Amino acid sequence: MRLSPPRIALCLVAGLVCGAASAATITGTVTFDGKIPNLKPLDMGADAACAKMHGGKPPVSDMLVLGAGNTMGNIMVSVAGGLAAGKTYPAATTPVVMDQKGCRYEPHVFGLTVNQPFKVLNSDGILHNVHALPKVNAPFNMAMPPTVKESTKSFGKAEGMFMIKCDVHPWMSSYAGVFAHPYFSVTKSDGKFTLANLEAGTYQLEAWHEKLGVQKASVTVAGSETKTVDFKFSSPAAAK
Repeated sequence: MRLSPPRIALCLVAGLVCGAASAATITGTVTFDGKIPNLKPLDMGADAACAKMHGGKPPVSDMLVLGAGNTMGNIMVSVAGGLAAGKTYPAATTPVVMDQKGCRYEPHVFGLTVNQPFKVLNSDGILHNVHALPKVNAPFNMAMPPTVKESTKSFGKAEGMFMIKCDVHPWMSSYAGVFAHPYFSVTKSDGKFTLANLEAGTYQLEAWHEKLGVQKASVTVAGSETKTVDFKFSSPAAAK
């Protein structure tokens, strides 16, 4: 059936809305199952300036961040397969910011798109360094003395999760992933993630944790529907 001119005009004017109406969404929650390990606080005693920032009370580790019902934070959930072959996505232009604050990297887990600006701040006003350890992209080791408040880098190739560490303060670490698409999400302590604006299709998802590995799932979405996929991690002892 041919559209009448008024309907054609309406679709042209509301093109963004029409496009959004056909986009699917995948949501879910990540939880931890089993006995919660007793993680040691971060020992910052080697640097008095760092210890002073926390009133002498060592902060807890970011390795396992749990919310009500043992929901898990710092989990990277991403689309690992199923996207249209050959399709490209524009690089995000808003910088992803990682701060060195309280002698910790914030955030602990994050993602960027290829060539997206990566801005590193030094809010502490003391010597830090940013030692990025990718394998596909070029690694770098960037000193940030008190006089250097920010610096910007970027990663030119897609790559799975890799560590960023501080050689001055060995307890400081974060983990980054570089994606050729925008379909990734990092959970907060409520464990929730959302992957929006997906075309109809079957997708392979991956949920990553720095110590507990990767969980995988496959999900098919059509039209503008929303599907829920939950992930559950367990400690190695609980998994046996």
